[in-house]
Amino acid sequence: MELTRRSLLVYGLLVAFCALVLGWQVEEHLRVRESARTDLRNRSKDIANTLSALIRGMRFRGAIPQERLVPVLNELVHGRTNELVKSSELITIALLDANNTPLVLAGRPLDPQRKEQLFERGEHWGERSVTLVNPIILDVTNTFIPPPMSEFTNRMGEASETGRRGPPPESGPPDFAGAQNSNAPPPSFSAADGRPPEGRRFRRPPWMQGLDDKEIKSLIEKRTLHGLLLTMSTEGLEAAATRDLWLRTFIVLLATVAALGSGLAWSNLAKSSELQIRLVRASEMNTHLKEMNLAAAGLAHETRNPLNIIRGLAQMISKQPGTAAEIQRKSREIIDEADKVAAQLNEFINYSRPREVHRSKLALGSLISEVVRALNYDLQEKKINLQIKGEPLSIEADEQLLRQALFNLLLNAIQAADGSGEIQIAAEKRNATEAVLEVRDNGPGVPPDRRTEIFKPYFTTQTKGTGLGLAVVQQIVLAHGWEVECLANEPRGAVFRVSHLKLAS
Repeated sequence: MELTRRSLLVYGLLVAFCALVLGWQVEEHLRVRESARTDLRNRSKDIANTLSALIRGMRFRGAIPQERLVPVLNELVHGRTNELVKSSELITIALLDANNTPLVLAGRPLDPQRKEQLFERGEHWGERSVTLVNPIILDVTNTFIPPPMSEFTNRMGEASETGRRGPPPESGPPDFAGAQNSNAPPPSFSAADGRPPEGRRFRRPPWMQGLDDKEIKSLIEKRTLHGLLLTMSTEGLEAAATRDLWLRTFIVLLATVAALGSGLAWSNLAKSSELQIRLVRASEMNTHLKEMNLAAAGLAHETRNPLNIIRGLAQMISKQPGTAAEIQRKSREIIDEADKVAAQLNEFINYSRPREVHRSKLALGSLISEVVRALNYDLQEKKINLQIKGEPLSIEADEQLLRQALFNLLLNAIQAADGSGEIQIAAEKRNATEAVLEVRDNGPGVPPDRRTEIFKPYFTTQTKGTGLGLAVVQQIVLAHGWEVECLANEPRGAVFRVSHLKLAS
């Protein structure tokens, strides 16, 4: 079926609909994926807020022991009863100093190859996890985290021995003014001004035993909390995104199936409409032919008798002995002209006869061979090379009407082809239910402005002929609900194509 402008518009709208649904679902999937990422960011902020509250609760005078902090972090990472963190979602928690070096680490160790990248502020998305550095601004920064006791075991022993001997005469209590001037808060053992109260004996915490004031100041600067690092698993996010992707794919498939169904329905509707139009045209023409047939019957009766009398008298005159040669020649011309009038009258009666179709299953190849044998003398006389192409097909048609239509088409091609011309008859499937039949010649062809008029009665481009042969072909074709058209045969000639032939099951 040739695509009309309306069909192209409908198919274009269906394609645009599929593209719109596809774009919509892609946008929705990206929105769902970004929403899942936002939820993960929000949970990281909730974790950071909870951790800030815990640190504030454990902090004493600006410091918090690492031995108390580590179990809390491990509980956040490995705990299963925490409603804030989903199971296996939180992978790593790290408290960072001013140089983004971990002071306390809980959970999975950091990848040594990505440490420099991970400690940069912001989000770092990996294949199965995301690392967020400083997810929110902590209100517990500048909290001092003393080192673990195990690091100062030796110095504590030395400090104990010095304590038994007594402090050196020149040494006094350590001056924490320098530490107080730094960004770090005073350690937990100091008073508000960084010095022990008056009248109270100063006593250093265990981790400071054996350290001088400079070492203490440097240690406070290094062990001050400045940031937070969270590594969270994205497996749940990816699983949700995958489920959403399958859902969006299913919606796109449904839309595609709906578009294909609509396109198929439109195609069937267009075919049905074309068939109805052809049947209406055939019915109108058949009604008109019935009226013409009544007139043709009376015309034939009133014309044949005088015509036969004229033909008989001319034959009698030409056969009388002693008739002059000129009289005999003119008598034969009268007979020839009478025969032409009789042939035209017979063709007119044939044209005006209503076409009643009696369909049956026909082998199209056998019918073509019979018509070719009937015109074999004309083919040999003009030395025309005829080829039959295509595949063996069986169609539903009226045998006598189809034979007459094919006879007229082939005779028209023989008349159009020159000496040593070529004619091709091709039959092939158009789709699963329809076939097409073509008769091609390499004659002069038909101008484009006459390709529709050539099927009108008494219109002909041949020097011989009545102009009713192709008109009869169109009658037979329309009566079957088919369609016939004249096309150009490149590089030279014409093609008469009969389409919508119904294949026999």
